[in-house]
Amino acid sequence: MDNHAGQYNDSNRAFLQAFLARGTMTYEEAKPVLAEIFSVDDGRQTRPQDVSEADFNSYVTAANDAISAFDFSIRSSLSQHDRTRIFALVNTTSDPITQLATTHTADEVAYLKRLLDAMFETYNTPRQEIMAVTSMQAVRLHKADGSQRQDAAGAANGETQSTGSQSLSMVGAEKVLKDLVREGWFEKSRAGFFTLSPRALIELKHYLLTTYNVSDEDEDQEEADERQDRIKLCAACKEIVTIGQRCSRKECSVRVHSICIDSFFRVQRSKNCPTCKTPWSGKDFVGEKAMTTTDAYLKGRRRSGGGRTRGRRSGATVEDQDDDDDDDDDEEEE
Repeated sequence: MDNHAGQYNDSNRAFLQAFLARGTMTYEEAKPVLAEIFSVDDGRQTRPQDVSEADFNSYVTAANDAISAFDFSIRSSLSQHDRTRIFALVNTTSDPITQLATTHTADEVAYLKRLLDAMFETYNTPRQEIMAVTSMQAVRLHKADGSQRQDAAGAANGETQSTGSQSLSMVGAEKVLKDLVREGWFEKSRAGFFTLSPRALIELKHYLLTTYNVSDEDEDQEEADERQDRIKLCAACKEIVTIGQRCSRKECSVRVHSICIDSFFRVQRSKNCPTCKTPWSGKDFVGEKAMTTTDAYLKGRRRSGGGRTRGRRSGATVEDQDDDDDDDDDEEEE
């Protein structure tokens, strides 16, 4: 609808308000919103199917121009599940974790950081890049350990807080998990794994890269030679990979989103890793499939009656697998 393009007006403001209320938006989600705006603006009914992608893009561009002076930007990324392009509102100067403090308590934000550490450190190793947590694993993190309580108290006086500070009850942790899914920060899969949502990956990209990857100025040459960045980018689209495939050679850093695989190797004209030339197996996964395709996990599902992961029994199966992997990693390090 070309007649809606041009000077920033009330229809643009209405669209921006709708975007702010949602935090994220896809073209399909925007169509009924813009249809309502166009109907009011034109004084006649506009159907969602009449809203073009060009209309949507023009309103996103106008909104970006309007909010850039306030250190906000609308950025986009493809869903790792189905290539749907998702647009998210990002504060370009403030730490997203700090922003969460406006809607969550300090203890809840500390719990979120423990969840991120679990996703990108505990369950993200050279052996298994799961980058997700089960409900049981997440709830177990409800209590802060001593070092976290010391940090919370502050290094100025060296005093520790009581064991209750920065910790949540198990019920409180379950509520925060539900809130993070409802607010669009986390997704919960059918198998019961929590992962970062597309919105979180867009907003937290800088935070994740600077927190979990070693910067060049922070490492010496020996560390650089052994460097293993925990956050890796897709060789095809250059966005963070938490769901996809990896080179079967553990030392190789090549990762590709599942949704990018076909087009990537079509361009490569070879089903070999573009860096180390190892044949690409298609069976080395990043994300929850790094866990759910293991023999131990599948054996646990059979013991629990098969079907979709359920309840505490299935969670225990995942935990048992984690313990086995931790033991194996320790042996490899020795």
